[in-house]
Amino acid sequence: MADKPTLSQIIATHIYNHPQKRITFAEYMDMVLYHPEYGYYSSHTVNIGFQGGDFFTSSSLGNDFGELLAIQFYQMWENLDKPKLFHLVEMGAGKGILAAQILNYLTLNHPDFFRVIEYIIIEKSPSLKQAQQQQLKDFSVKWLALEEIKPNLIIGCVFSNELVDAFPVHQFTIANGKLKEIYVTVPEHRENNLSDDSLTETIGEPSTSKLGEYLQLVGIDISQKTYENGYRSEINLAALDWLGIVADCLQQGYVLTIDYGYPAQRYYNPRRSQGTLQCYYQHRHHNNPYINIGQQDITAHIDFTALEIWGEKCSLNTVGWTQQGLFLMALGLGTRIAALSHQEQSISHLLKRREALHQLISPEGLGNFGVLVQSKGLTHTQSQRSLQGLTIPE
Repeated sequence: MADKPTLSQIIATHIYNHPQKRITFAEYMDMVLYHPEYGYYSSHTVNIGFQGGDFFTSSSLGNDFGELLAIQFYQMWENLDKPKLFHLVEMGAGKGILAAQILNYLTLNHPDFFRVIEYIIIEKSPSLKQAQQQQLKDFSVKWLALEEIKPNLIIGCVFSNELVDAFPVHQFTIANGKLKEIYVTVPEHRENNLSDDSLTETIGEPSTSKLGEYLQLVGIDISQKTYENGYRSEINLAALDWLGIVADCLQQGYVLTIDYGYPAQRYYNPRRSQGTLQCYYQHRHHNNPYINIGQQDITAHIDFTALEIWGEKCSLNTVGWTQQGLFLMALGLGTRIAALSHQEQSISHLLKRREALHQLISPEGLGNFGVLVQSKGLTHTQSQRSLQGLTIPE
C-alpha cells in the first residue's frame, strides 16, 4: 500500500498540473489552512489555548471577555426595541469557549434576553465544530453554513473574534512602480521529484484586476516614489466577499468584527515594507509560510478601512471603531480589575486573574486589536442610541 501524500506534496502536484505551473498565494493559503483532510483548520492539529497552543484568543484568558461581550449584546437587543427573536451569529467559534461564556452569563444575568436568542455558529472546520458541539451540549445552538442563511433573515448581531485575519490573502509586490502579484511555484529542477517539499515564489502580472481596484478603494497609490521596489504586502479580497454575504443576511442589527489590523494608511505605510503575514506554531511566530505546512496557523492583519468602505457599499453603516482595550474598559473591565483586591481568594489566584485581565487590554497585545461595529436596517431612533462599548470609558 502506497504511503499517503503529504499536504506539501498535494500542493506541489496541484501546482505542477496548473497550466501556468503556479498558484496565487491566496490559493496556497486556502489549501494550507482549509484542505478538507490535511488543512490546519480542517484537521485535528489546530491547537488554541493559553497553555501549549499555537496561539490563544481573548476567550482563553477566563470568562471576562465573553461576559463583557454579552453585556454589549444585551444592549444591542435593547437598542433594537427588544425583538421577540434575536439572532446571535458567531462566525468561526474556535472550540466554543466564547459561546459558552456568553450563554452562561446571559442565562444567569439576563434570562429575558436569553429566552429570545437563537445562537447560530458558522464553522468550516469539522474538528472545531465537533469540539464546539461538546462544549455547548447544554445549550440550544444551530450550526449552519453561511450560504444556508437566507437573505434578510438575521435580526440581531453577526460577530467574529479573530476570524478575518485567517482568510486567504493575495500577496503583491512593487516592481518599477507597477503592481505585481506573488505566486507559489515548484522549482523547475524539482518538477520531476514531487516528493520533495520545496516550494518557492515567483512574480507575475496580477491574477485579477480586483487587486488594483482594492488599492484604489482604500486610497492607496503605489506609484508614489515613497513605495520602493520590492515593497510587499497583502490584499484580502475574501474579506470583502465575506462582508457582502453577511450584509445580505442581515435584515436589522449589527456586525461586530474584532481582530488585529489597521486603517489602510497605516497598513500600507511605505515603511511597512514586508507586509503583516505571520505564522504561529506552538506559541512562536515567524514569517515563513512554507514550513510546517498544515501544522501551523497563517494570518495577516486586516484592513479596517476596506471593511468600512466596502460595508457602506453593501448597505452597512459604520457605527464606530475603537481598540479592544477601550471597548472592554467601557463595558466594565476596569471595575472588574478594581474589585479584585476585595475578593477573598489566594494571592496566586488573584495574581493570575489580574494578569489575565490586563492581557485583555494590553496595548502591546490583545488590547490593541481593532473593534469595528457596523449596522443595517436601524430606524432613525434606533441609530441614535449609542453602544456602551464605543463610549469613552470612565
